[in-house]
Amino acid sequence: MTTANTLDVDRAGRDGAAADARPATPASAGRPGTLHRRTLPPALSCVVPCRNEAANLDLLLPRLRAALDGLVPVWEIVLVDDGSSDATADRIEAWVAAGGVRVLQLSRNFGKEAALTAGMEAAQGDVVVLMDADLQHPVELIETFLRHWRAGADVVYALRQDRQQESWFKRIGVRGFYGLLNGGGRFEVPAGAGDFRLMDRAVVDALLAMPERNRFLKGLYAWVGFESVAVPYTPNERQHGRSHFDALRLVGLALDGLTAFTTLPLRAVSVLGFAMALLAFGYGAYLSGRYLLYGNEVSGWTTIVVSLMLLVGIQLISLGVVGEYVGRIFEEVKFRPLYVVKRRWGRGLKREDA
Repeated sequence: MTTANTLDVDRAGRDGAAADARPATPASAGRPGTLHRRTLPPALSCVVPCRNEAANLDLLLPRLRAALDGLVPVWEIVLVDDGSSDATADRIEAWVAAGGVRVLQLSRNFGKEAALTAGMEAAQGDVVVLMDADLQHPVELIETFLRHWRAGADVVYALRQDRQQESWFKRIGVRGFYGLLNGGGRFEVPAGAGDFRLMDRAVVDALLAMPERNRFLKGLYAWVGFESVAVPYTPNERQHGRSHFDALRLVGLALDGLTAFTTLPLRAVSVLGFAMALLAFGYGAYLSGRYLLYGNEVSGWTTIVVSLMLLVGIQLISLGVVGEYVGRIFEEVKFRPLYVVKRRWGRGLKREDA
């Protein structure tokens, strides 16, 4: 039974025969679980969000179709055109005619999180693979994902081995961001994990049941739980184009993640205010004692001005932190749709319960 406060995901009948159960330790859960081996071949959906990826799709789709043909008997590729301004839609047309490809063309650019959500809502497979269209996610890794899924894992995600090729600014930012995000201790978001992963239908249903519109999917993947396995990998070089995530967008994504999954910034503001109050009390006691011992002295204008500027700066920073959370609340209560689909076409899987 599902209520507003609980979500009951029943996987009975999806996994085939639950035999050869063996104990295992999930990579991201941090606690022992029991993996039930799956024996029936799954219907697989591969969700690929794309924005201005016309040249990359010409390279990706032949490899992806050939790989899926050799792995599962039934599959579909769900392409989500997230407001492309190049020839992406035209290139997709030819692949739709070849079969096995479904397309969702969004009315504008809604962002990767919304595009991935749209693809998951459209996907009909027993397992769903998420991957980028820029060829940095190796298609060959899907076979490894399926092997772990058959062994009983509900989520199999690619874990980046190193970030030596990234700038020092990004490496330091990533370390600090995940340190804050995982500071609560209720669940852990792996620092090297991205969207490249395979998920069982039960996991996808749990993700789609999350009502929030401020969707930081990396956090939601960890929040829903389930048995997870990490697969180390090294991303390939991007073949064409450039990444749409510049420094400002990465900072915005980090703010979305922090405000969605932790209240540590608010607590930090409270601690800072308490510390400043203690300092002010101590300084006041020092001035009072100095006055009683040595009499009144001419006050230092520099000290007063600097102190006022410091306090005003701290107040504005604190107001900004609170404003970030209030802004997220404002976005949630408007209940706007996460995305708008301009056009759907192509044929994929058909589920009997759809």
